[in-house]
Amino acid sequence: MAKLNQEQLLEIFDALKKVMKPYEKGVIRPQIDIQGRYDQWANKKVFAANKWRDEFAFTGLILQSGYVGFYYMPIYTNTEEVRPLISAELLKSLKGKSCFHIKKVDKDVLEQVAEAMRIGYDQYEKNGWL
Repeated sequence: MAKLNQEQLLEIFDALKKVMKPYEKGVIRPQIDIQGRYDQWANKKVFAANKWRDEFAFTGLILQSGYVGFYYMPIYTNTEEVRPLISAELLKSLKGKSCFHIKKVDKDVLEQVAEAMRIGYDQYEKNGWL
């Protein structure tokens, strides 16, 4: 696969951001929302990862040189509950604990990310973090 150019990467970034944007509701707000970087945080005091926090990361996007990084914290914070529900196809792009390297955007990828967003939001709600 040829290296993606800036225009292709921005197309992927913008398409993913459109899928994520509807979750910007209630206590979920972006801290950064600029071209090439977007994130979502739950702005609520919660007890998570063994300590009290004033805010808690939910998702993020970062434009990299060869892919768009989709940071999906529910798979890190609630691995056992969330990972089995994520599509096998999307899991192939998971690098590390919470970053998916997205190198193309099509109907299937967008549906998989949309489903992951729903699963993560539901899990955060179940945790009392929203």
